[in-house]
Amino acid sequence: MPDTYQLASEFLSALDADWQRHISAIGPCLHQPHAARDPYESLVRAIAYQQLHAKAGDAIVGRLLALFPSNTFPRPEQILATDFEQMRGCGFSASKITTIQGIAQAALDGVVPDYATALAMDDEALIERLITLRGVGRWTVEMLLIYSLERPDILPADDFGVREGYRRLKGLEVQPTRKQMIEIGLTWSPYRTVAAWYLWRVPNR
Repeated sequence: MPDTYQLASEFLSALDADWQRHISAIGPCLHQPHAARDPYESLVRAIAYQQLHAKAGDAIVGRLLALFPSNTFPRPEQILATDFEQMRGCGFSASKITTIQGIAQAALDGVVPDYATALAMDDEALIERLITLRGVGRWTVEMLLIYSLERPDILPADDFGVREGYRRLKGLEVQPTRKQMIEIGLTWSPYRTVAAWYLWRVPNR
């Protein structure tokens, strides 16, 4: 989707001088989705990284994958058959283990759709379906939409980095609230995913 990213960058640059300056400084959008990763795997990975720095998340996922050397990623039935202490040994908290087991069961039950089904679903319909799972919030599903399903118009308004990036971009005293962020972001449609990518990269002034 590089052409879409180029169009998005031009669209956002035309909004005002702040956006133009920032995008000129950062350069082209280099968003790298993990195309065709199914929702079950995306959700498990997102839970692993929740509230952690990337390196810590990488280490935990690496240890989980090492438990299943013959698979590229453990299947739901394998997760459910894995001993709690083995999961703890990977670095997962007790609450994250419960959440991941719930996701695995929901995948087997068909609540978590396969890739093709998810691809055909509307953004909000998929969000509403998946936030019924314990420990899965809107942000987690938005990461799935951005990185696995390559949706071009997702703004994770709860995301600290997005709100802080906008605060810095505009030189505000305080971050906008979630509701304010949603309102502000309407002017970035249909390229809110690329807007979020740039907001994650606003330097501290």
